[in-house]
Amino acid sequence: MAAASDLAGPLLGWYAASARDLPWRQPETSPWAVLVSEVMLQQTPVQRVRPVWAAWLARWPTPTALAADAPGDAVRMWGKLGYPRRALRLHGCAVELRDRFRGEVPDDVDALLSLPGVGAYTARAVSAFAFGRRVPVVDTNVRRVVARAVAGQGSAGPPSTSRDLAAVEALLPADAAVAARLSIALMELGALVCVAGTPCCAACPLADRCAWLAAGAPPYAGPRPRPQRFAGTDRQVRGLLLDVLRGADGPVGKPALDLAWREGVQRERALDGLIVDGLVDPLPDGRYALPGG
Repeated sequence: MAAASDLAGPLLGWYAASARDLPWRQPETSPWAVLVSEVMLQQTPVQRVRPVWAAWLARWPTPTALAADAPGDAVRMWGKLGYPRRALRLHGCAVELRDRFRGEVPDDVDALLSLPGVGAYTARAVSAFAFGRRVPVVDTNVRRVVARAVAGQGSAGPPSTSRDLAAVEALLPADAAVAARLSIALMELGALVCVAGTPCCAACPLADRCAWLAAGAPPYAGPRPRPQRFAGTDRQVRGLLLDVLRGADGPVGKPALDLAWREGVQRERALDGLIVDGLVDPLPDGRYALPGG
């Protein structure tokens, strides 16, 4: 099995020459901006995040700035990034940072985990990428690289938090800054080269030490995640209803929401779900608005 010394050198060299020039990776990027990017990038492609991230930071360059505005403003600014509850959680996170951390993002994983909407991956990513801490950061791309290069498997299989974190931590160099850079290099390799479908092994800096290639690149025969559909789901209907509210200058009446989706039972279920999740406020006069709007 590959060790840290086997992977770090070639992988860091490849990253220095081939990594994408993403704005949240610039040295001057604030921890808050890194946190915003990590929340936005959850299940959302980079090209969709770029303009929204830039607009968000232009309007709210600090947690205190966001906390001063209404939650509905965050939902409106979120646009079509998907999973709009993330916008509400970022707003709640900003309020917590203002009230509990004097408007600063903490560098400690446990402190980050105490914030609304910050899970294990996001806390570790912010600690590593914003503060250069030596903590394992594991996403789907990292799991796939480690499964192939280290374990000799074509796919990572079902996730296991403790096993996955231990496997990545074993690869991290002792130096914290180098370890943080290796974490993001692993992620980048999985996003650009060691992809899920047909990996670009000829361009991989780890090809000559990849356990999967050494084994003849055997096909993965284990369990696979079930693909998720979007068209016709409650999630699609929720998005259409939020589009109506985001596009309005103020509260909207029920007839305007009814036009967003023809099937009444599903539309009402989606609207009820948005209200329960705090993404829509029902007003006393029968109209609906974004929270705090």
